[in-house]
Amino acid sequence: MSKPENLEFAILSKKYGETVAVDKINLKIPAGTYCCFLGPSGCGKTSTLRMIAGHEEISEGDILLGSNIINNLPPAKRGTAMMFQNYALFPHLSCLDNVGFALKMRGIKKIERKNKSLEFLKLVQMDDFSERFPDQLSGGQQQRIALARALITNPSILLLDEPLSALDPFLRIKMRAELKTLQKKLGISFIHVTHSQDEAMALADMIVVMNKGKIEQVGSPYEVFNKPKNEFIANFIGGHNVLFKDNKKFSIRMDHININFNEKNVSAYPLKVNEIEFQGQIVKVTGISKDFGKLSLSLADDVFLKNKFNIDNEILISWDKKRENLLQ
Repeated sequence: MSKPENLEFAILSKKYGETVAVDKINLKIPAGTYCCFLGPSGCGKTSTLRMIAGHEEISEGDILLGSNIINNLPPAKRGTAMMFQNYALFPHLSCLDNVGFALKMRGIKKIERKNKSLEFLKLVQMDDFSERFPDQLSGGQQQRIALARALITNPSILLLDEPLSALDPFLRIKMRAELKTLQKKLGISFIHVTHSQDEAMALADMIVVMNKGKIEQVGSPYEVFNKPKNEFIANFIGGHNVLFKDNKKFSIRMDHININFNEKNVSAYPLKVNEIEFQGQIVKVTGISKDFGKLSLSLADDVFLKNKFNIDNEILISWDKKRENLLQ
């Protein structure tokens, strides 16, 4: 692989006519980072990825890889490789020839191309499938071929556009573990676009949350989940209630809210239960509080079964004030 290099955006913008897709963002992604761009549809994350790849023109600002501005370089000269959402494999080529296609375009001789392609097929555990065609492969196998084809170009950064979205839930979990392992083994940066909070939390060293073309927060999964900066992030990441009290807006994690069975506890708040949802290991309880309005909490299933209550019952809830996260 190429030597890992830092990637940096300086006042980077993308406009489509009058529509601003990416709005003057600044960011530095250290070399060797697994970075997930996370946000709802239309937030600018895919446009940002495509500008890095050279598939979209930059409207304003610069992209630097190491100390080099790469704005005007063609995709093949940038030191990046992109794995597309639909994998974009050539249906008439075998797995071996799909992986080696970029080398063929560079004029690499057939025997060298074959050996290199087999090396990368082995890297993604697909060397036994070298003579098969894409339509003879499962979705997960096609993804591995697309990965090998991107990595054979020796990039310093691999760009992934929602690579797991077409897979079933079980395979998605398996493949995200393989992606993380592969990134650590290669030591290069993976920049991965997703709208899945679970996916970003499982994979990333660094999460970049985007909304309406702007970066809302950058941090580790732990920081973003436990210390969301504002109401948008707290709601989008999930697992939080956004509450108001005494002119203060704060978030509190659902699993940090306790049921209080001691009615003498003056710091507990009454909550009228209107939803109880069994989710396997946890039970999600939603209700209406006269102090805060609608809020939800999550209980371990055994705690719920030990202290069972029903819809329309009133329960008392409380939490440690130190757990409150002030929002901007």
